[in-house]
Amino acid sequence: MGMEGILLEEEDAKDWVYRGEGAVNIVLGYIGSSPTFVGKVLRIQKVPKFKEKYTVGTSDFSVHEKILWKDSFDLDTCRSRDDAERLYVQNVMIPLLGSEHVDAGVRVSVSRGFLEAIEKDHLCERPCWRVDAAKVNILCDSALLISDHIVFPDGIRKEVPSISVEIKPKWGCLPCSRFLAEGNALKRTISRFQMHQALKLHRGETSGVSEYDPLDLFSGSIERISTALKSLFTTPQNNFRVFLNGNLIFGGLGGGTDDTTVKSNEAFEDKIGDVIQAERGQRKTEFLDLVSEAIFQSGVLNHLLEAQKRDFLDIEGAIHAYYNVISQPCRVCQDLGDNELSQRYSSLHSLSSEESIEIVKGFLIAATAKDLSMMISFRPREEVDQVSSYNTILLHSTNQLFEYKAYFIDLDMKPLKKMEYYYELDQKIVRCYSRLETAVHGFPDSQE
Repeated sequence: MGMEGILLEEEDAKDWVYRGEGAVNIVLGYIGSSPTFVGKVLRIQKVPKFKEKYTVGTSDFSVHEKILWKDSFDLDTCRSRDDAERLYVQNVMIPLLGSEHVDAGVRVSVSRGFLEAIEKDHLCERPCWRVDAAKVNILCDSALLISDHIVFPDGIRKEVPSISVEIKPKWGCLPCSRFLAEGNALKRTISRFQMHQALKLHRGETSGVSEYDPLDLFSGSIERISTALKSLFTTPQNNFRVFLNGNLIFGGLGGGTDDTTVKSNEAFEDKIGDVIQAERGQRKTEFLDLVSEAIFQSGVLNHLLEAQKRDFLDIEGAIHAYYNVISQPCRVCQDLGDNELSQRYSSLHSLSSEESIEIVKGFLIAATAKDLSMMISFRPREEVDQVSSYNTILLHSTNQLFEYKAYFIDLDMKPLKKMEYYYELDQKIVRCYSRLETAVHGFPDSQE
């Protein structure tokens, strides 16, 4: 599906500003006046710099991936990866998360001149490590246009301020799979996020361990949700950002996990003074309370948690189904040799092709749900009796009524070939955390 007759040319590049990027796409915000694009963002595909050749089609999807997703959508009919991503969101993620919380977007045509101008104009704004790793794929003929969830689509009213928070919730549950190795039992009690922090610290990817625990955010308890948000604010890394009227005012800048735009609570308090009508020194607390209440009241994380639980075997079980799907000998079992754990995994290798496909598909869907971002946007509602298409929430301490919306973004389809990477990373995380526990508490390290 496209927007017929619309083509972004080189001269249109000036109306798009750099908003951020992930591993696969650069995201641009619109600052022009065209009604077609006001309140929208554009996702433009990147390509690794080390890749000698790159294309615009879906030839990089394997035969096994096409089989994996055939009941959801046909990869062979997709003109581009954007097409595939949009169909994945539309046919797989929206039924799980709800159409009121997800926008699949539409494809718009872009010229090579437009893409070259975007690459040139925003080079200095991109984090250096992102620039070194990838560039704009100038061979694409389209980009994905989706709603800008940090503004409200029924017109950008400059006289009414809006404030938005972007949260990466991460994994909200613990695995209970019977296929976990004995030495990895700590995965049943410690959240994946907290264990991963140890590895990131060891690798120098962060200067300190985050206080955040996703189990608090997903708990369904307003007190624990509040604790989670306070922890995110204290140690945001790249998991917590705040936007005021569309501009980033707090959180990771995108180049690293420790950079933030605001260096003190006082500066943040001053920034949000027009939105949160509380005394200076109380505004941050009131804002976090507002976000906590919206998460609790909306129940938006309930659907996300159910999507994450589609990984019901953990990677330690799903990796065996993966080797069934690609019809190759299981490397994990080969490394284990003939022991009791290998015997336990034999039941997985006895599964039918259809059963193995469902396990792997569930794992990859869960991987999307564990790696997405959630946007919650607020704006004061001046007239109590005014009809609104949004949910409303009352901040009791200031007696302010807000309308708000919650959306999930960055719902990228995970490549099948990453299964081995997921398994190897999982083992590294557990080993690193286990060594840390040994160093701190003197527990025997069962991983060595």
